[in-house]
Amino acid sequence: MERYFNDPDYRKSGRKGSGRTPKEKLAVKLGAITAILVLLVAYGYYIVSGLPSLEELENPKPELATRVLSADGQVIDQFFLKNRAVADIKEVPHYVVDALVSTEDKKFYTHWGIDPVRILSALVIDIVHMRVKEGASTITQQLARNLYLNQDVTLTRKIREAITAVQIERTYTKQEILAMYLNDVYFGRGAYGIESAAQLYFDESSSDLTLPQAAMLIGMLRSPGRYDPINHPTRAVAIKDVVLKNMYDDGKLSEKAYEAAKKAPLDVKYHGPTTGLAPAFVEMVRQDLEKKAEKYGFDIYRDGLTVYTTLDSRMQVYADSAVDQHIRDYQNMFNSRWDWKRNRATLSIAIDKAIKDLPQYKDAASDAERSQIYSSMRSNPAFIDSVKKAEQTVQVGFVCIDPKTGYIKAMVGSSNYRQFRYGLNHVTQIERQPGSSFKPFVYTVAVDNGYAPSYKLLNQPVTIVMPDGTRWSPRNADGEFGGEVTLRNALKYSINVVAVRAIQEIAPVNQVIDYAHRMGIKTYIPPYASIAIGTNLVVPLQLASAYGVFANEGILTQPISILRIEDKNGNVIEENHTMSTEVLSKQTAYLMTDMLRGVVNGGTGSRVRDYFYLDCAGKTGTTQDFGDAWFEGYTPQLVAGVWVGFDDDRVHFTDWDGQGGRAAAPIWGMFMRDVYNDKSIGLPITSFIQPEGVVTATICAQTGMLATQFCPEKISEIFNAKYLPPVCNVHTSPSSASAQKPSGKIGF
Repeated sequence: MERYFNDPDYRKSGRKGSGRTPKEKLAVKLGAITAILVLLVAYGYYIVSGLPSLEELENPKPELATRVLSADGQVIDQFFLKNRAVADIKEVPHYVVDALVSTEDKKFYTHWGIDPVRILSALVIDIVHMRVKEGASTITQQLARNLYLNQDVTLTRKIREAITAVQIERTYTKQEILAMYLNDVYFGRGAYGIESAAQLYFDESSSDLTLPQAAMLIGMLRSPGRYDPINHPTRAVAIKDVVLKNMYDDGKLSEKAYEAAKKAPLDVKYHGPTTGLAPAFVEMVRQDLEKKAEKYGFDIYRDGLTVYTTLDSRMQVYADSAVDQHIRDYQNMFNSRWDWKRNRATLSIAIDKAIKDLPQYKDAASDAERSQIYSSMRSNPAFIDSVKKAEQTVQVGFVCIDPKTGYIKAMVGSSNYRQFRYGLNHVTQIERQPGSSFKPFVYTVAVDNGYAPSYKLLNQPVTIVMPDGTRWSPRNADGEFGGEVTLRNALKYSINVVAVRAIQEIAPVNQVIDYAHRMGIKTYIPPYASIAIGTNLVVPLQLASAYGVFANEGILTQPISILRIEDKNGNVIEENHTMSTEVLSKQTAYLMTDMLRGVVNGGTGSRVRDYFYLDCAGKTGTTQDFGDAWFEGYTPQLVAGVWVGFDDDRVHFTDWDGQGGRAAAPIWGMFMRDVYNDKSIGLPITSFIQPEGVVTATICAQTGMLATQFCPEKISEIFNAKYLPPVCNVHTSPSSASAQKPSGKIGF
C-alpha cells in the first residue's frame, strides 16, 4: 500500500489489490466468457440430442400396451395409449375444434408453435403465487409432449417441447396438427382420441357429437378423472358450461346457441365395460408402477411391459359377487330408513362442500359471482338429489391375503367397483376407527403376559380420567353389566368394559400399541385406554394383514401385489419376494386363534356360519353410532377383512343393522364359501394345528385352577405350557365341593 502512494509508476501499472495487470484481467474475463459459451454450447447440444428426428416427427414411435396378469394367468387389465379409433378431422363437427381452440389455445391459428405472450403471463403468475399455477403450453406443445417427450416438469423438457412444437409447425399444417392432437389426447377410462371418447361416453361416432357433448369432452381434458360423466355427472355438466362460455366469449357461439346448448341434455350412454377385473387392485398396481418408473426409466403406457401380480382372478369374481349380493340389500335397507329431514345439518355441510368443488365456483372471478353460483346450486333440486345419493351410498372395502406369502388375492375398493378406477380405494386409502376389531391386540398382550383364556375380569362399570381431565365411562353394547367374565367369553361376546379393564390391569396400553405396530398397524395409536375398544384409526389393508399374524403362527408377512415386471422382450426388470418377520410365538398366536374361533361359533360373528362351515376365526367391529362395521377373519390358508360404512362419517347406520356381525360378516362368509367350493382353486380342507407348547387341561370352572376330583364343575381349556395354573386349593375334599369361590380375581 505504501508503494502505491509513493511510486507513480507503480500506480500507472494498474497493480492494485489483486496484483493483476490489465492484460491479465482481460485474459480472466475472456476465460470466463469462453467457459460460459462452452457450457451453453454443451447444454444446447444436450437439448438438441433429446429432440425427435425428422423421421420420428413423421413416424411417431409405436406405443405398446402394458399387460397386467393375475397369478392364474389371466389378463386382468392393460395400460395403453394407442388403443384407439382414429377420427377423420374432416368429419368431426366444426364446434369440436372451436371448443378445443377456445379452451386450450386461443391463438392457435396465429402462433408458430409457442405463444411468447402466454409464456410470460404464466411465468408472472407462477412467480406471484410461488408455485406452478398457470399452464403455458399451446396445443402444438401438448402434442409434442404427448408424442415425443415425457411429462417431467423440468426446464430442459420445456425447452425441448418448445423446439419440437416449432418443428411440428414446420412439418404439418394446422389442420394436420389438430387431427393428430384430437386422435392422441386422453379422455379417461382408457379412451384416447375423440372417436374413442365419443363411442365410450355417448355410443356415437365423433361425427355425430352434439355441441354440448363436444364441449363436455373438451372440458374433460383438464382432468379426465375429475370430470368423468359416469362418476361425477354434476362436474361434467359444470365443465361443459365452462367450455360453452369460452366459445361464446370468443364469438364462436351466438347468445341463442349458447343458451340452448347449456339447457340441452348430454345423453350420456356409457358403452362397454368400465374397467377390467379388480379395478381397485389394478389402480393400486398402476400407482406402484408409476413410482417404479422413476427408478427404472420405463413408460407403463408405451413400453409394452408385462406385470405379473398376486391376484387370483377366480377369487376376485367371488369377492365381487359377495359384495354385490350383500351391499345391494343393505343399500335398499338403508335408503328405507335414512331420513334427511332429521339430518339437515349433515346435508347442508355436504351441499356446501359439493358446491365449492364445482369448477365454475373455483374459477369464479369475484365473490359476487361465487355467491350467485352458490345460491343457484342451493336451489337446484337435481344437484341436491345428486349430493344426497352420493352421501347415502353404502361403501365397502374388501381384501383377501395369503397370510404365509403376503400375496393379495382379491380386492374390492368400492361398492360401485365397476366404476372404481378413479374413485377412493376403501382398502388402502381410508383411515377409520376399528371398533371392537381392535380388541384382539389387547388380548394378545394379555395372553403373551401369561394370562390364560380362562382368566376372569369384572364386567362392571369403570370410570377413567382422560388426559384433559374429563371422565370416561365405557358401556357395553347391550347396556348390561354382570359379574366376572373369562377373557375367552369377553372376546367372544365383545364385552367393552372387560376389554378396558384388561388394558388397565393385565395388558398395559403401551404394550398394546407396541404389539399392534409389530403386527403391521402403521397408523398412529394414542396412548389412551379407549383404544381397547378401537377409538384409534387404522387402514383396512393393514388391519387385515395384522390378523394374518394369527393365521400364520405368529409371523407377519408384508402384503404385496406385484410379483415380477418384465420388459417387452421378456427381460426381468424387477422381482419381488415375500418379506416375513416373527412377531408372536406360535403358542400365543394359536391361543388367540382358539379364542377367536368362539366369535364365529356362537359369538358376535356367528352370522358367518350361515354361509361357511369350515374351521375359521375372526372378530367383528362396530363403532359408535354404527358408523363403521368390520369383520376380520381367517382360515388356515386365507385372511380377509371387510369394512362397510360411508364416505362421510357423519352418515351412519340407524340401528343394530350397523353392527359388524350383520353389515360386514356376511360378505366374508359368502366369499369364503365360494372360494373353498371352487375345486379349480384347490384349497385344502384343514384345521388350525395346535403347536407344541400348547396343552389342554381340565380346570375348575369356579377358580380357574387345575381341577381336582372334588371340583363341582369342570371345563376344558388350553394353555401355554409355561403358564399352567396351580391345582385348585379350594375344592380339596368332598366337603369342599360346595364351598364358595373366594373373593378376588382368582383364575387364569
